[in-house]
Order: sequence, then C-alpha cells, then structure tokens
Amino acid sequence: MCKVYNSIGSLTTVKSHLHRHNINEFNSLNEVILFHKNYSTYRQQIISNQELLIDQERNILSSEILHLDNSFQTQKIDIEKELRLELEKLKQQVHDLSTVPANVIETLINSFKVLFLEIKIRYNELTLNFKISNSIRNLVNTRAKKNNRYQYLVTHFADAVNESCLAQLTELDRKKRVIDEINTFIYGAIGEQKVVKELEALPDEYFLINDFSLSFPAPIYNRQENDYIKSIQIDHVLISPSGVFLIETKNWSEQSLSNLSLRSPVQQIKRTSFALFKILNGEITKSKLNLNQHHWGDRKIPIKNLIVLINSKPNEEFQYVKILTLHELLGYIKYFKPTFSNKETQEIARYLLTLCGQK
Repeated sequence: MCKVYNSIGSLTTVKSHLHRHNINEFNSLNEVILFHKNYSTYRQQIISNQELLIDQERNILSSEILHLDNSFQTQKIDIEKELRLELEKLKQQVHDLSTVPANVIETLINSFKVLFLEIKIRYNELTLNFKISNSIRNLVNTRAKKNNRYQYLVTHFADAVNESCLAQLTELDRKKRVIDEINTFIYGAIGEQKVVKELEALPDEYFLINDFSLSFPAPIYNRQENDYIKSIQIDHVLISPSGVFLIETKNWSEQSLSNLSLRSPVQQIKRTSFALFKILNGEITKSKLNLNQHHWGDRKIPIKNLIVLINSKPNEEFQYVKILTLHELLGYIKYFKPTFSNKETQEIARYLLTLCGQK
C-alpha cells in the first residue's frame, strides 16, 4: 500500500475553522456534511421538541394548580381550626378563674389574669384572619406564579415555544453560518479524500505527501512568466518509480468549470511544477540525492502535472497539465514505466519530506 504523509489541506482548514469557533462535536467530514444537509430538519425538530415540552409544562402546571387549590383549602381549614381551638382554651381559662372561690387578694390577682386573658382573646380574634392568610401566604404566592405562567402558556403558546427554542436555534444557526463560510473547503476535502483513497491502493514503492507546501527565503525566478515564486502549495505530491506527480484536486460542478471568477488550477500547478523542477533538478539538490549515475550524464527527475476533477472535466486539453477524472487517475499513473529503483524513489521522497519539515 502507498505510504501517505500529512492530512489533506482542505480537511485541515475545515477542522481549524470549526475549532476556532468552538464547534467540536463533529468527528468526521461526513458528520459536517450531514449536519449541513439536514439543517432544516434539525431546526424543525428543535421546535417540535419544545412544543411538546411546553405542552407538558402546561399540563403539569394545571395539575399543580389544582393540587395547590386543594392544599390551600385544607391548610386554611386546619389553621383556622387550630387558632379557634386556642381561643376556646383561653376562654375556658377565663371561665375557670371567674368561678374559683378565693379571698380578696386572690380575687384581685385573678381579676388581673382575667383581664390579660380577655385582652389576648380579643387580640387573637382580631388577628385571626391575618394569621390564617399569613400561614398560607407561600402557597398563595406559589399558586399565583404558577397560574400566571399557565395563563401565559395557554394564551401565548407560540411565543412560549419561540422563547424556549431561542438558545438552541441561535446555536444551530451559528453552526450553519460557520460551516457555510467554509463550504468550498468542505467539498474540496471530499474530493481530496477520494483522491487519497484512490492513491492508497498503489504499491509500497509509492509515496504520497498531502498538502505539500514550501516557502523560499530567496524567491525562484521564472523568466518565461516573469514571476518571482516565493511559495508553492499543491494538494498532493506522489513520488513514484516513474517520477513525481503533482496532483491538484477540484470537486467542481459543471457550472464551476465555466465560472470565470474561479482561479485557474492550470496556472497554480504550473508555478508549483516550475519551482519543484528547479529544486529537484538543480545542482545543489543533485549532490544531496543519492541517485545512480547514468553513463550519459545526470538523470532528470521528471515531473508530471495532473488536475483531477471529481465530477466532470472540460472537453478541452491544456498545455503543461493532464486533466483527468477520478477513475482515470490510477490508469494514467501506472501507464509510465519505472525509471528509478525502489531505493531511489524512497530517496526522492525522503528529500521532499525533509524540505516540507517532515522526517
């Protein structure tokens, strides 16, 4: 099986973007795509769930209010009964003091006691209703709150559902907005994954470097294009016994193929190919690569430029690049005869990996 290095670039961009926006629940690209596809269904599901919860809350409140009404009446009766019993005890004490035989001093003392008890009786009678009301105040307040909420749910059901949904819908909409921002990278990652899966089927002597990028402290000058190349980036670099394949993947629709605002992948791969050719076939690199010498002279490391289109490809042919569909990719790569030994292929791969910071 082909040896693969690095994650695909679009997938790295997708993961990084989601992480920056605190979206970490997706474990795969397929889950992100599924979320985007089913966004409307998820939104309606949130609303339906909240409608069910609000309806349940309304029924529970109705039951609780009825229970509070019963508790309210029961507690009121019990408290009133207790207070009236206390009054009867006080009145009985007055009666007992008034009927007990006593001398003058005792009669005077009892008179004061009777007066105190009568004042207490009068006070308790005057405050009876207040004490009853005060004892059930918490129940009354609780019932009022529950009844207000119940009436609101009955008369403003839709508003209650919207309020209950707000946080979840806001978060759902935020996730969709964040994902929409990287929609191009998502579909790019799908295409790149398909290419990687296809290339993984190649034998062990093939090496695949995904998201290959280099920066040059001293720009490489392309005289033909009058272009100073400061950096390069390509979706895939495949090192094979027949040479190096630069592969740019595009998961474009037919409409995208004719979109004039999209940057030409041909120009991108030409720049990368020129820079990499200068690197691999330059005098300095030759001394660093342990390649077998040919009696005719220094051997060239051929570079072939491929653009793989996942869905469809243009009818036109282009200079400097070969345009392929996904199912044509392996057949085209295998068409070329090997010119490097397995050891030499590994040496070229090692050198390119070192250049891009891999060991």
